[in-house]
Amino acid sequence: MEQPVMQIKKVKKTINNKPIIKGIDFSINSGEVFGFLGPNGAGKTTTIRMMVGLMKLTDGDIVIKGHSIQKEYKQAIKHVGAIVENPEMYPFMSGWKNLLHYSRMIPGITKERIKEVARLVGLENRLKDKVGKYSLGMRQRLGIAQALLHNPSVLILDEPTNGLDPSGIREIRSYIRRLAEEEGVAVIVSSHILSEMEMMCDRIGIIKNGEVISIQSVNDALQESDQKEVRLEVTPLMKAKEMVEEFIGREAVVEQDTLLFQIKREDIPFLIKELVHNQMDVFSVNVNRTTLEEKFLDLIGEGAIE
Repeated sequence: MEQPVMQIKKVKKTINNKPIIKGIDFSINSGEVFGFLGPNGAGKTTTIRMMVGLMKLTDGDIVIKGHSIQKEYKQAIKHVGAIVENPEMYPFMSGWKNLLHYSRMIPGITKERIKEVARLVGLENRLKDKVGKYSLGMRQRLGIAQALLHNPSVLILDEPTNGLDPSGIREIRSYIRRLAEEEGVAVIVSSHILSEMEMMCDRIGIIKNGEVISIQSVNDALQESDQKEVRLEVTPLMKAKEMVEEFIGREAVVEQDTLLFQIKREDIPFLIKELVHNQMDVFSVNVNRTTLEEKFLDLIGEGAIE
């Protein structure tokens, strides 16, 4: 079995005698997009800063491609590319010159590699333009290209879609997915846009008060809920309401000429058959799926979001 590309092992961080991170433990695999979620002040940014070597660990270890960040810092960190906050670029220089300037800090980066990463993030036709003329989404893509120049195994993006319009967000999402699927890069994304995380990520880790309280695949997280909310368009409405309530053992709500109620997923077909068998006309059945937002709020509690 392939070794995880990054392992966070019982990591702790104490600042001014106050425990900020309390022994978190998880791993990331190559080729996956791992979403890192948590309310403000939960310890997300502190964890990311430790992952990219901007902050020392109080205890525990982070192992990247088999190298300990504590004992072999240089070997470990060379496998990491990151954008923490917004990528800083020289607006008076072209995209090409920005990447060239950055590449000079790292030995062995060829002009072919610069062209390759520009192609990867879809900027090959705009490299000669000055960065000052780039849209926010293009600047984010140039930042990702810069973080990829040295061929990292792990790409860490802190709020990569911050400030972007919907088309920019969709653009960044598709490049992140492509990087994971085609290049085998492990991408760690922290974001507060939960609907985006749902579409972008393979697995989600939720941090609360410095502890990781849940790690699940996105599909599992969304299918886990046993009870489904169903909206039924049916006539005669009040007769159907009585029958539904008898079937589910609790109240159904009448809303805009439809019935709204909670039911176990596997019971839905039986209920519909019963209604039709009793000469009721069923026009539509809408099952509201659980969203990542609902799951997230269930886990952290509504009051935890600032």
